[in-house]
Formats: sequence, structure tokens, C-alpha cells
Amino acid sequence: MNKKTGTLSRRKFIAGAGAMSGILLTGCDTDIYTPPAIRSGLMGVSDVLTMASQRLLMSGQGLVKEFETSDITKDFPAWGGTNPEDENYQRLASTGFTDWSLSVGGLVNRPSSFSLLDLKRLPPRTQTTMHICEQGWSAIAQWTGVPLTTLLEAAGGVKQEARYVVIDTYDGWYDAYDMFDVVHPQTILAYGLNGKDVPQGNGAPIRLRVERHCGYRNLKFLKSVQVVASVEDIGLGKGGLLSDYNWHWYAGA
Repeated sequence: MNKKTGTLSRRKFIAGAGAMSGILLTGCDTDIYTPPAIRSGLMGVSDVLTMASQRLLMSGQGLVKEFETSDITKDFPAWGGTNPEDENYQRLASTGFTDWSLSVGGLVNRPSSFSLLDLKRLPPRTQTTMHICEQGWSAIAQWTGVPLTTLLEAAGGVKQEARYVVIDTYDGWYDAYDMFDVVHPQTILAYGLNGKDVPQGNGAPIRLRVERHCGYRNLKFLKSVQVVASVEDIGLGKGGLLSDYNWHWYAGA
């Protein structure tokens, strides 16, 4: 199911974002509203229709609702994994992540590695949003971090054939995000939670925030960022760890 829409408005959006000046993405000019791998049967049809409808309705890249600081949930939950067993992660955590760095590679013009201090020197974004968990709970928190587009621009921008950004983590997760979500202003790599550093239980030192997706797509304990043209060589080729095992790749809210 192909759907082409909003090319002019999308170009205006990209051109209007200061950090986006060098990222005119083919993946944003031609939208293919399908997951990377379409499952068979009714579930597969549902995935495609849900994704297509949401993308069409949000083709103008509208923002998710942002809340007042008075709405922040006390003691934001630490859900799922809270302390990866990975030996390298444990070593980095023992020194307060002073030696941690995030590699950015693949289809970028200048593959780079960024320390936590490097990321904090890039123009930040702060947003107070609602985290919606697939387990049925929600909570509001304020996140501060660097927009993913700003990070890619710092790595020289992406190449013409770029279609997905793949995130790998220290707890063994991986997921791919198409350029529609990558260029959204509220897609950030968060190093701050409610005015403090992101705690270990919530994904220290960096947590991905993709505010238009359910919680399981907001990965913790980030290790690397890779820009790719296809997800065929990532895991089992379906776009992420959970989708490799027949969960939904698309989790848009």
C-alpha cells in the first residue's frame, strides 16, 4: 500500500528547522506507509492500515501534547530492564559514564563518536510529555536532550539513500525508525529527566524518546546509531528485536 502525500509541507518543515539544513531526506519526500516487513493475515493488514492512517493524518508533523511541569508524575516508573548485565555497560556505569560515547555511522557523511559532554553541547530540546506503556499505564515526565536530527547533522547529515535509523542498546535491544519519525522535532536522545540526569533505571546515560510511539519503542541504555537504506541485515530483517518475534513494528499512538 503506497501513499504519497505532503511533499511540499514536509520540505518546508525540514528547511525550517535550523539543525536540519543539511538533511533533505529522500525518505521524507516519498512516504511508503508500510512497515519494513509486512506480516501475513489480518494482523498484517491491520498494521499497514493503522500506520497509513496515522501517517496521513499527521503528515504535517504535528507535535504530541506537551504538559505543564505541575502535571509531572511523581517518581516516574523504571519499567523493564533497569541494570544491563553487559560488562562494558557495568564498567561505564561504575565511573558515572565519563568514558561513555555514542557512535553514529552507516549512511552519514561523517561517521562520528559523541561523548555525553559532546551531546550536552549540542542545541537541546526540553519537552514535558506523556509516556504511554503497552502494559496499560501512563506517566508524565519532562525530558531534555538533543534532537536526533541535530545529532545526524553533527555527523555531516545523511546520504541520499538513507531510509532508517537503527538504534542499538547495551541491554541487547535494537530497533529501526523510518525518516518520518526521525525528523520529528520531539524525537530526541534524552540525557535529562525532570531536571536531573536520566537515572540508571530509566536508561542512563541516554534514552531515546519517540513521543508518537508506545513505550517499548523508547529504547534505553543507548549504544550506537546507524543510518541504513534497508533493515534486511538487521536481526531477522523485520525492523527490530520485538518485530523479529512478531510484535508490531509500528507502535504509533
